[in-house]
Amino acid sequence: MTSTAAHPLEVRSALAAVTRLWVLCAAVSLTALGVAAILTAVDPADVNWVVWLRGAVVAGASIVFIFVTRAAARGNRTAYTRMRWISLLAPIGIVVIIVAPDTGYPIWMKVEQAAVGAIIAIIAVFLNRRVVRRAFARVR
Repeated sequence: MTSTAAHPLEVRSALAAVTRLWVLCAAVSLTALGVAAILTAVDPADVNWVVWLRGAVVAGASIVFIFVTRAAARGNRTAYTRMRWISLLAPIGIVVIIVAPDTGYPIWMKVEQAAVGAIIAIIAVFLNRRVVRRAFARVR
């Protein structure tokens, strides 16, 4: 456990914003699953198993990271570190999905993934602020 006592208001504020952004990520992904359900009835060719899998995994992971953020807010350095790495690496993976020609993702899902990637990039900005990094610095 680490102490967030150095700048408690700034760190709490950053982690509260991160929580809201994970909620937004989950909402975007759940909306995509809703769109997939509607399209399955209207135009099934535009929905495949990849859409369902990616949508469900991203929604589920976003919900899990809401709880991880809460653990970080309680001072859990491991939770913070895990989120920090995910927030840095996930947008890179999303860019690959968007630019790769034959990923199986329809264009509407690539747009949704771009939105999720942008949200996660914003999360990375909050988590990499100097005051937040210092609050979770390794104690030697």
